Amino acid sequence: MYRLRTILALVPLILFPLLACSGGGLTGGPHPVPREHPRLLGSARELQEMARLHANDYGRMRRVVLENMPAGDHEMMTSASLLYAIEQNDSAGHKALDMAMKIIEAPVRSGHVTFGHDMANCALVYDLCHPLWSQEQKDKFYKYIGETVDANTQSETHVFHNAWYGYKWWGYGLAAYATYYEYDRAKQILADLDKDYIERAAPALELAGAGGGFGEGYYIHYWEYEWLFFCEVARHCAGVDYYAAAPDFYRNRALADMFECYPGLRENNTRRSIPMGDSGGRVRGSDRDKSLSARRILVNFFRDDSAHQAVHTFNEQTPVSGSMSQAYKDMLWRDPSVTKGDLSKFKLSHVATGPGYVYARSSWQEDATYFYFKCGDRFTAHQHLDNGQFLVYKYEELAGDGGQYYEFGNDHDVNYHLRSIAHSTILVHDPSETWPQIRAFQGRIANDGGQHHDWPHHNGAAADTADWNANKALYDIADLSAFEDHGDWLYTAGDFTRSYRAAKMELCTRQIVYLRPSTFVIFDRVRATKPEFKKTWLLQSMTTPERRADGLLVETNGRGRLFVQSCLPAGAKVTLVSGDDMFRYDGGDFRPEKTQGQAPDCRVEVTPAVAAKEDFFLHVLTAADSSVADVPRAAVSEDGDRVSVSLEGRTIVFTKSTLGGSIATSAGETPFAARVVQD
Repeated sequence: MYRLRTILALVPLILFPLLACSGGGLTGGPHPVPREHPRLLGSARELQEMARLHANDYGRMRRVVLENMPAGDHEMMTSASLLYAIEQNDSAGHKALDMAMKIIEAPVRSGHVTFGHDMANCALVYDLCHPLWSQEQKDKFYKYIGETVDANTQSETHVFHNAWYGYKWWGYGLAAYATYYEYDRAKQILADLDKDYIERAAPALELAGAGGGFGEGYYIHYWEYEWLFFCEVARHCAGVDYYAAAPDFYRNRALADMFECYPGLRENNTRRSIPMGDSGGRVRGSDRDKSLSARRILVNFFRDDSAHQAVHTFNEQTPVSGSMSQAYKDMLWRDPSVTKGDLSKFKLSHVATGPGYVYARSSWQEDATYFYFKCGDRFTAHQHLDNGQFLVYKYEELAGDGGQYYEFGNDHDVNYHLRSIAHSTILVHDPSETWPQIRAFQGRIANDGGQHHDWPHHNGAAADTADWNANKALYDIADLSAFEDHGDWLYTAGDFTRSYRAAKMELCTRQIVYLRPSTFVIFDRVRATKPEFKKTWLLQSMTTPERRADGLLVETNGRGRLFVQSCLPAGAKVTLVSGDDMFRYDGGDFRPEKTQGQAPDCRVEVTPAVAAKEDFFLHVLTAADSSVADVPRAAVSEDGDRVSVSLEGRTIVFTKSTLGGSIATSAGETPFAARVVQD
């Protein structure tokens, strides 16, 4: 593995097009798979050298095994197997082998279960503890591999979905490389993996993952580590470069991953990733440590790239995994020999055009203000009906993500958590609108007035890029229209009209100007098909804001504070819906049965005072320390097609008829970009 991180990372590998043209696909590789065991993570000598160089991390890993500390199957089996391979500790090796045999001798698992995890764990034990396996045990393992593969031919086939990468193919790949010369189906399993990856998975990563974000949202933090683990095993064992098949995704993934972390260090010195679609993450779990290791793997590979050197500096601020059981990850993947970049001078925003994500910060300090905006297409199951959604963070979440995710497709999930009403977006209420079965839910689907999707099945997902392109009208539902970052201000815009039923919505766009360090000007154009369809602008506030006499709303969450100025429509009604009332609408009560961490406790609803077919919403949000008592007020005026906002020495102009405008500062007037301007 040290050879992997130092020599292979510095010597360019044969690129994907070359491999594909050779007729052997990815499987052949530039060099033969080593015949000796261990081979997946390096030879015994290489692993021993790594343990010596990473003595502290290795010592922590040893303690996990020898003191039988709490750990999941993967962490314990991997750690115990490494301890055997490095020290020939028979007790640790047999511990890992016994755990593997319990999996191998159990009934074969199939369907939406982690059969790939099981296989990967057993493959690591097989490779690292190979001398301890009897022939009978090996034969049982080969039989287990074949029966599991045969039982799951139609399992986890959707390549926009986490399970393809984390539940299935990483395990198959590790098992095939581990048994490459001993099991007669190993080479065919790898060939099948390569074919599916080249033809279906890599194009999906490039489509839904352009810029490094991924359309599935937060769930990438659950599978990216496992898949990259396999990619590194393939590089080490055969010199195969899986990254070259999806260059835009992989070259940007570590950057996007870094931008998907809220500022500040949380429990056990870990970083919390932002909520995007279905997600846990509100309390510390193994996903935080996996994301750190995933960034490390990519940093090691792209070590000569200056952006990845900045990511490395970011990673080194949390040099140890948050859980003791994850110590083996630190030993394997943390490479302090990578050159550190100057994070303080690194860019403060990133755009992922594939999923339609914009990430921005005020600085790389831990007290930075953070912002995220989503306006993108639909790809797969764990996405929400939430285009236009934004997050604001200062010390704590201020504008958050509503609902609780504890079960896929239950009443709370279907009628609140994934719906537009639980996000900071726009509602247009057509009383006659109905929704199809969402996530195969059999109960009543309430009318929240939000975005719509005709679920083709319980996942509501495209199978692959060919399916996505064949059904574009169903999945191509929003456009990230513009993005540009000028340092002291950032502009982004999106059109998510198609996210709603055409029967009620003619136009829905959002423009956001981020005035660094902490002010956001949000302008929305909403045109319904009928004036009587009620429009509602939503803000998901983490606590119930204080109403001030002049109309200012002030939310305080811990050390963070958010000031909200509702400027347009003039005379709009502002309603605060808090506590259990948030979950009651359209005659239903959709309260969660479980709490998985802090979520918004108040929904701010802004509705026009007079019914009209078209309305313009203008809001100014300012994040601050909770000790700040007041903020500058925006002066807003309308003149024909122009809406002008004067604030903090700058004048921002939005046009009503088109998606455009300008900003005037002391340096002059700059028209807003009409496209995404990459950094």
